[in-house]
Amino acid sequence: MTQPSVLTASNIVKDLGAGAGAVRALKGVSLDLRPGELTLLMGPSGSGKTTLLSILGCILTPTEGTLTLAGNDTFGLNAEQLANLRRHHVGFIFQSYNLFPTLTAEENVRLALDVRGERGPGVVVRAQRALQQVGLGHRMKSYPGNMSGGEQQRVAVARAIAGKPSVILADEPTAALDSENGNAVMELLSEIASNPENQHAVLAVTHDPRTIKYADRILKIEDGRIVGEDRPPGGDDNIHKLSRGKKRKFDAKS
Repeated sequence: MTQPSVLTASNIVKDLGAGAGAVRALKGVSLDLRPGELTLLMGPSGSGKTTLLSILGCILTPTEGTLTLAGNDTFGLNAEQLANLRRHHVGFIFQSYNLFPTLTAEENVRLALDVRGERGPGVVVRAQRALQQVGLGHRMKSYPGNMSGGEQQRVAVARAIAGKPSVILADEPTAALDSENGNAVMELLSEIASNPENQHAVLAVTHDPRTIKYADRILKIEDGRIVGEDRPPGGDDNIHKLSRGKKRKFDAKS
């Protein structure tokens, strides 16, 4: 049975700048995200991918259109209310990892829970479990400078999932990684989306063709509009069914 949408965007328009220099970055975008699905948003540079991601993550507000996240209509919410919604329902993964170099892997993950106002011993346990889920149980006390790019990105994934968000938004998550680590991160995102114990809706902005085999759905964006939607044949069967009930065995050196 199809899962209900956890995020719905309807006729999203976004103007950047003002006056004669204003640019319409998004021109009526509509989409929905459902738990259990890994969706790719693909398009050329300047197509509006990052702007759309920022609106879906409640960082930017649309000029026109509506956004509903985890049952919450964002229309009329002020900056503080949007930030609160973002903290509790959105996990972000960035191309550049955005880890604090003076904090250990565990501390970087705990920080994401701290900004939600969560404290106490249970936070430590949740951070450690998130790191174990991404194959970094042996690196909890390591600093980013002593970790590979693939390991740092997996810390970023752990940070995103630790708070059990409704939606995970990833901005070019494989762009800074080699083929092996890029595939490992995408397989991990696929497993996170399809995990029957705690399904997430996952959206990854990417131009990396290596990611296509992991997708349940691919949205194509050009010139600020969604121009196509594909469901790769066998994508769910070939990737998610293999991953359900099975943890990827990460190489400690990756």
